[in-house]
Amino acid sequence: MKIFDTFKSSINQSLGNIYGHSIVIKREDLIHPIVSGNKFRKLKYIFKEVIDDNIPVIITFGGAFSNHLAATATAGKSLGIQTLGIVRGEEWKKKISQSITLNFCQKKGMHLICIPRKIYAKKETALEVKKILKKYPKHRLIPEGGTEALAIKGCSEILDPADFGFDSVCCSIGTGGTFTGLIQSSSSKQTVIGFNALNNPSVKDYILTQTQKTNWAINSDYTFGGYAKTDNSLISFMNSFYKQYKIPLDPIYTGKMLFAIFDLIKTHKWKWGKRILIIHTGGLQGISGMNLQLQKKNALLLSYQK
Repeated sequence: MKIFDTFKSSINQSLGNIYGHSIVIKREDLIHPIVSGNKFRKLKYIFKEVIDDNIPVIITFGGAFSNHLAATATAGKSLGIQTLGIVRGEEWKKKISQSITLNFCQKKGMHLICIPRKIYAKKETALEVKKILKKYPKHRLIPEGGTEALAIKGCSEILDPADFGFDSVCCSIGTGGTFTGLIQSSSSKQTVIGFNALNNPSVKDYILTQTQKTNWAINSDYTFGGYAKTDNSLISFMNSFYKQYKIPLDPIYTGKMLFAIFDLIKTHKWKWGKRILIIHTGGLQGISGMNLQLQKKNALLLSYQK
């Protein structure tokens, strides 16, 4: 599998001492320009199965900023596998060119079908989606965000034995697959802390079905209003962070997580040890699209762009 066999190893980059805490970022975003971070980890074994079983079509779900759609389209193009993306929001049908992510996916050969949000919420159980799936007798369906057993297996490979010396391991949470993989491979002496990037309290129930380990916690206080929601304080923090450390963050996941960690430490609410490892899950392809949305609102823009 060419795209999954030729990749860069992630590196641990220190931020130094922050209010008495040693913070290190595992740069999973450097693995691959597009199929980076947790998307690389999630898709690795899924695409291996698709190739081994000679499945011609991959079908999956995502929104207009979806890192998962972009990564799936890229991997599919590289490996000669047809991809189909079912997109949240019928309104995107006539304005795909206005979404940098969807436009990118289309250029990578992904067929896009935009459906109403109420139908999208039901995913493959919706009658309309079932009709789409019937058109492709032999296909591989990947859940939204890529989270499933093979994805969790891939994410469990993020941590190295050298990472067991950290008191805590942090990552952002979307569908919960990356977080679950980290829990599975973590040391029992560590705490794995997930920072919810959207208003999704049910993700805790999912994680409880996937692991019996109890060395984890979820913080949902820094969603900034929900998925892909931001404000000037978040953007300002991300700009300052990049200026100081030269590490780009994405506004949907890693930006919120770093904002939360710095704020909790600064306000003396951090309670998970002094040695902190933060997982950078990539997602930088969405920055340009987010800046376009912020520009329409005359809001503060990210000063760096992928």
